[in-house]
Amino acid sequence: MIMRINAKPHFTVRELADEFGLSTRTITRDLLELSELGVPVYAIQGRGGGFRLLQERLLPPISFTEGEAISMFFACQTMDYFSALPFGEGADSALHKFYHYLPADVKEQIDRLKNRIMFWNPYRSMSAEILQTLLKALMIGRVVNIAYKSSSGVSERNIQPIGLYASSGYWYCPAYCFNKEDIRQFRADRILSAALNETIPCRADISQKTLLDKPAKDDQEQTTLELEMTGKGRWLLESNPRFGPFIMQNEDGSGALTMQIAAEDMRFYVDSIWQFGDEIKVVAPAEATVYIQQKIEAMRILYLR
Repeated sequence: MIMRINAKPHFTVRELADEFGLSTRTITRDLLELSELGVPVYAIQGRGGGFRLLQERLLPPISFTEGEAISMFFACQTMDYFSALPFGEGADSALHKFYHYLPADVKEQIDRLKNRIMFWNPYRSMSAEILQTLLKALMIGRVVNIAYKSSSGVSERNIQPIGLYASSGYWYCPAYCFNKEDIRQFRADRILSAALNETIPCRADISQKTLLDKPAKDDQEQTTLELEMTGKGRWLLESNPRFGPFIMQNEDGSGALTMQIAAEDMRFYVDSIWQFGDEIKVVAPAEATVYIQQKIEAMRILYLR
């Protein structure tokens, strides 16, 4: 019965009685028992009334093997180091339930692994409420009105989110921007406020898109990034998915890279390899080498004070 009423936005006692082949009296008693067990059933009074579940519906019991439960436990832990999540307290609550119902010996095994397995992400300050608004917009198909802070200042925009994804501790939201009439990418920590906008209908074509359709920057001005690297530099950089596929290894173990990037992203790519010092050399474009020289000079002046 829980499974059936979960699938129904609205139902009557007669409908359930006919479906299960029981009397209305029996169905009424069963609904009362479910309510006493914590299933959030409530009655709708008046003509056309009946019953429905509160928004926070319950799922029917699900059986997990020990291995599946442990996998879910550590899957939840992958999000521990994010400063904010779009799921509210749902992840913590689910994690507590999995742990609580595990056998004592399995709990002991997990306890031994605490603080020994971590999925670390850089800490980035952002609003959980904004992430939750973006997630809700994706789930129910709504436009979101946001205040967005960019290099040119704060602007108000109406966007239709395509998805949410995390990278290096940041949450990103590719979305159709009604102001720019184009798909843009928004960093969640730069969204100052977000509210569902019921006045603008979602575009049907955008609703069909997913993160797999996230726009590339092939139509923007391109430039060629060329790098030379020592053997250690190659080893350090090849694990980065942005660079790895383009690295060519030389016979002596050193490496070289040639790849096309959007010109506007040049500084981002240079900043990504700055941490590797003299293990990686920027060969081209000229703007990138100039940018490196400026960073070196700024560091030199800083440490001469």
